[in-house]
Amino acid sequence: MAPAPNRGILRRGIGAGEDSLNDPLQRDVEAVGRIEAVPTILDLVCRTTGLGFAAVARVTADRWIACATLDHIGFGLKPGGELPVNTTICREIHQSREPVVIDHVAEDPLYRHHPTPAHYGFQSYISMPIILRDGSFFGTLCGISPSPARVNTREITGTVRLFADLIAAHLNADEALRSMREELSEQKALSELREQFIAVLGHDLRNPVASIGSGVQLLQRMAHDEAQRNILVLMQSSVVRMSGLIGNLMDFARTRLGDGLDLKLTDEAPLAPVLEHAVSELRAIHPGRAIELALDLAEPVALDQARIAQMLSNLLGNALAHGAKDLPVRVGASARDGIFSLWVANGGAPIPPEAQAGLFHPFFRGQERQAHEGLGLGLYIVSEIARMHGGRMEVSSDTRETRFTFLMPIRRPAARG
Repeated sequence: MAPAPNRGILRRGIGAGEDSLNDPLQRDVEAVGRIEAVPTILDLVCRTTGLGFAAVARVTADRWIACATLDHIGFGLKPGGELPVNTTICREIHQSREPVVIDHVAEDPLYRHHPTPAHYGFQSYISMPIILRDGSFFGTLCGISPSPARVNTREITGTVRLFADLIAAHLNADEALRSMREELSEQKALSELREQFIAVLGHDLRNPVASIGSGVQLLQRMAHDEAQRNILVLMQSSVVRMSGLIGNLMDFARTRLGDGLDLKLTDEAPLAPVLEHAVSELRAIHPGRAIELALDLAEPVALDQARIAQMLSNLLGNALAHGAKDLPVRVGASARDGIFSLWVANGGAPIPPEAQAGLFHPFFRGQERQAHEGLGLGLYIVSEIARMHGGRMEVSSDTRETRFTFLMPIRRPAARG
């Protein structure tokens, strides 16, 4: 029998009534709702643990509020719903700041007589504290199931802890960005905004994502069956996507708020392995898609190889997202007759002419592309990399193919004195 909250003690919730408009915790619930990764995190928590209900909760000394939920067991609690904190284990976690993990309540020496499991009807439970950058306790990432489940393992608790850290990082960034808007309204210096913006994104987002990536790699070595490996492939693709989004945001900040992208031009190392590696990364993330690569690099090219790899990844990711799934994506690069070119082509529906003019604008997402994920910064960063190299981007699109091409005159690096 699926557990359900005691209707006699379930409160209306923070989202109900005019009084909620003045509730100081409403902003925290809305902040979690703005995190695009939260639904994926809750889904992965349920898939990884086998639990049927997962939630992000805002917890204080006297309140427990659901900010986001995923309910496969009919628990009945929705975002904004509130439980009396004294009926939850999270009250104890708020005091201790330590996670609580229970495989089987009936056999657990600490919790088999605890009133909370009996009150809500669960047998397995995991709850990880969410600690913000300033050391304050925000709440918990938690999950329950009416049946026993093996959740008290190093792999599972480590993964859930990394997800809690990622949520905290997003909340830190949200709060920092809110503060930045207030500073802008007070006409603070643009240089201060740039430094804070990049620091928040670099420290509070990149580090947790890198930790999750390391955790996924560890779990991949321990996976025992196909189901586990499929979940880990999904997690790895999410990590790569989040890393790309963070990189694009940081580059956007540099181009619009700073001095532009830094380039390190060189022709001392071969370019082909760099391009091949960029393609292989996308092949690993999209194992069902055909990606063809053709290279003709007859001349050495002085460019920033890391930035060109980023350009190729953005273009290739765009082609995989918007191109026909049953047609190959083709990639080519050549360096001949004083011109370096890099192009990516895909089949599928053409881009309307009226939309092509805005493709390289920041945050641009054409009407026909609204259903696809992304911030709309990938092609903008591509155009900035092209501009900083003294080259240009061209796009052509018809019923046969859509092709993005980077063209640049080949120059030798300036001699250093």
